[in-house]
Amino acid sequence: MEPRRVRIGIDTGGTFTDVVAVDEATGATTTTKTPSTPADPAEGFLTGVGKVLGALGLDGGAVTAVSHGTTVATNQLLEGRLDRIGFITTEGYESVLEIARQSVPDGYGNSYFWVKPPRIVPADLVRTVRGRLDPTGAEVRPFDRDDAVAAARFFRDAGVTTIGVCLLHSYADDAHERAVLDVLHVEHPDAVVSISSQVLREYREYERSVTTLVDAAVKPRVGAYVTAIRERLDGLAPGVPFYVMKSNGGVLSAEEVVHQPITTMLSGPAAGALGAALIAGTAGFDRVLTLDGGGTSTDVTVVVDGEPALTTEGSVGDYPSKIPMIDVVTVGAGGGSIAWLSPEGTLKVGPRSAGADPGPVCYPAGGSEPTVTDAHVVLGRIPPHLLGGEIPLSADAARTGLTALGGELGLSLERTALGILEISAWNQANALRQVTVARGLDVRDFTLTTFGGSGSLLACRLMDVLGLPRTLVPPNPGNVSAFGLLTVDVRNDHVQTAIQRHADLDLDRVRAGFAALEDAARTALDGEGFARAEQQVQRSADLRYVGQAFEVRVPVAAGELTPAAADDVAAAFHAAHRQLYGYDLAEDPRQAVEWVNLRVSGIGPIRRPDVVGLPARDGGVERAVTGARRVCFDEWARTPTYDRTLLAPGDVVAGPAVVEEYGSTVPVHPGFAATVDRHGNLLIERAA
Repeated sequence: MEPRRVRIGIDTGGTFTDVVAVDEATGATTTTKTPSTPADPAEGFLTGVGKVLGALGLDGGAVTAVSHGTTVATNQLLEGRLDRIGFITTEGYESVLEIARQSVPDGYGNSYFWVKPPRIVPADLVRTVRGRLDPTGAEVRPFDRDDAVAAARFFRDAGVTTIGVCLLHSYADDAHERAVLDVLHVEHPDAVVSISSQVLREYREYERSVTTLVDAAVKPRVGAYVTAIRERLDGLAPGVPFYVMKSNGGVLSAEEVVHQPITTMLSGPAAGALGAALIAGTAGFDRVLTLDGGGTSTDVTVVVDGEPALTTEGSVGDYPSKIPMIDVVTVGAGGGSIAWLSPEGTLKVGPRSAGADPGPVCYPAGGSEPTVTDAHVVLGRIPPHLLGGEIPLSADAARTGLTALGGELGLSLERTALGILEISAWNQANALRQVTVARGLDVRDFTLTTFGGSGSLLACRLMDVLGLPRTLVPPNPGNVSAFGLLTVDVRNDHVQTAIQRHADLDLDRVRAGFAALEDAARTALDGEGFARAEQQVQRSADLRYVGQAFEVRVPVAAGELTPAAADDVAAAFHAAHRQLYGYDLAEDPRQAVEWVNLRVSGIGPIRRPDVVGLPARDGGVERAVTGARRVCFDEWARTPTYDRTLLAPGDVVAGPAVVEEYGSTVPVHPGFAATVDRHGNLLIERAA
């Protein structure tokens, strides 16, 4: 029997499921796509596995591991499909969800119009228990077990089977929360329960409450989905390791993800950012903006020195989730984004999407509302088919839809299509500004890396709008997120709030805090099958100036935490604060620094696939020309088309041109040129 040798990455998107298989013996990659199946995402997943194995002529016995990026949890929250959830909290804090935070989106000018989003748990499903801890974890009032029993029986009799528990200051000591959990196991054994001390051991009661409730809300659906895939995978490749991508840039075994479902919130976008970071780093670029354009949305991130930026201030829809996640900004500007008229009669694009079903007007069974894809088809910028001909596109249907929209605007067909693409480009540009300019970074210092099925279609326009020096387009850009799944390590994050002034820092307490977190991280990695010699731990801390409401995370060096090492952490905080906000208070003796949270990440390294070089070819770039068609950039012109698979290192494609491959298309505008590097990336720059 042939030994196992293929690792598979699968990214389920709103429109397509992308699949990449890497031969661990040769480093060669095989890619494919299959339509997503929103009604049963596991169906598209298994179809993708079968399709890529069929292309390789192998069966399930050749698979060494499967890694998966899923949007099940994200979609459930964005669509508001939440079951009835119960909430147990400390007596006197039953209104924490109503009070929430005073911040108003878009500033206080919006305060008259803004309505707080509906709370995740209605007031009649909140129950409280007596008992109280102080911020150090010391007991102020004893826990009242009778209150917990009454709450458990209330939820059992009401048929509420999903419950979140968040008691005051349980980040400091979880004894009261564990007592509630014990009562629920006895009185309401069928309930799915999340307790905050296992989800987020960090202070700020509102965010900890919502994060815990979100974890409870998505647990049943994520658990059922992952379990169903695990069972069906076992029918194809019995016992094969199955990993699920987490928001923090790591993966976790499916068995563990069932217990930590909230960690999968931004699973797919995180994989894409990591895959693009590896590809761009191999090409020689360490300051990168990643832009993942799909059918429904566009996700953008910033990468510095090969590492995507992390945040714990993220949210999904209306719900803040303080788990570590790659700092992704998402806009509804994908290929399927619908163009529509506002009540004022202006043209808008997105965030509503035609998705995979019914899809853009030009699809075989497409919808009736024109989309970004329809605009590209009408202008000739993409071919009249997708996936190498598997999905034919009707330019006539797209023209009909856009003509009707243009009629309402008083615009010609071309101006309507160009207007849709211009709005879409500015939506993407504004997202890129959010992860750079809003974070104190100069957008012009970065290389744009575009991927996803629609990610590269507006690259040249984005370079003009933002003043970007270049764009890198990887080979098979539609599959970069799936490739990214094969580049990431097993990773778990642990946090503990431990507020202290730097000037009065109790180093023994800080060392003990880090030691406990490191033990938890190593124990988790033991369970994932990593030997202690393989394991890596990374320490960091959240610091702030006393009186600030937000912290800045800075690394803490390995080794013993000496007074000098602690001072280095404070110095790193001043420097990071200066970069983020343009100033620091290091020289102001009146302004104290405060340590807030200690963090440890446990990492189990997984072998990364090689980025394989592209072989040289004889002859010039003309070998890749497949024909020509009329394309409109600013004006209509007969434009050559190129087969990307026939390009070789050193080839230069001068605009206007359209470079086509199986899963995506790259329009090269007039005044730009695309050079092929040794790994097959297209490097788009302004023509000399």
